[in-house]
Amino acid sequence: MEHRSGFINVIGNPNAGKSTLVNTLSGQKLSIVTSKAQTTRHRILSIVNSEDYQLVFSDTPGILKPHYKLQEAMMGVVHEAMEDADVFLLVIDPSDREMPDPNVIEKLKRSGKPVVIALNKIDVVKGEMLGGLVEHWSKTLPDAEIIPVSAMKHTNTDKLLELILKNTPVHPPYYDKEEITDRNERFFVAEIIREKILKNYQKEIPYASEVAVEGFKEDERIIRINATVFVERESQKAIVIGHRGAALKKLGTEARLSIEHFLGKKVFLELFIKVDKDWRNSEGKLKKFGY
Repeated sequence: MEHRSGFINVIGNPNAGKSTLVNTLSGQKLSIVTSKAQTTRHRILSIVNSEDYQLVFSDTPGILKPHYKLQEAMMGVVHEAMEDADVFLLVIDPSDREMPDPNVIEKLKRSGKPVVIALNKIDVVKGEMLGGLVEHWSKTLPDAEIIPVSAMKHTNTDKLLELILKNTPVHPPYYDKEEITDRNERFFVAEIIREKILKNYQKEIPYASEVAVEGFKEDERIIRINATVFVERESQKAIVIGHRGAALKKLGTEARLSIEHFLGKKVFLELFIKVDKDWRNSEGKLKKFGY
């Protein structure tokens, strides 16, 4: 039997449900998911292996107009993903009033690569709206294959996987069949902590925060992790800590439990909060954080 293997690069607007869809298709939660836009900041590979195929899903940040260097770095990831795909998976939220950047759509047309369009969140969308979108995208990208799905409800996700596989080239696997991602445990620990920040804090806090894992020591019984949450202002630091440390304690507990679930081992987590002014606009600091 022929073996298929390829990079499935997932693109779309912020909050289209890209990460949820990738987690559903891969059967593993590697990308953090929240209701807030710009949750995904990095390009994360999720590798799906079978005897006769290997699909390498590449989850990317949502397409936006950058306002500071962090967002420029995030869009650099998207542009990189436009160059090295075997198949493009364009995820559309039917309720989103903003269509994806026309320049991105033009690149998809010129790429010569197969495009699969997932009209996501059909569990909360009216039928006439969905019909209009199918017509719109049939005209915009006439060679694309279009399928309505719900990543949350797993509606049509098996059919979507079949469509993707059909368009994936015949090729040997790119990675060892035991691998599920290209990232290490420290990366996912930092992402889990950031996910809890996104869920527990409002307004500017989630977007002004970054997490660095400074210590990761494992023995037979426990993994000891030291992590620092960076914010931009003293006022933000006070909010993250909360009255008598209550907010920070809640953040730490929720993060620890999720990390234990992810790593499958007991964890001791120590969190520190530091102010690093304007880190989002510093190329040096962004490199330190892996951008």
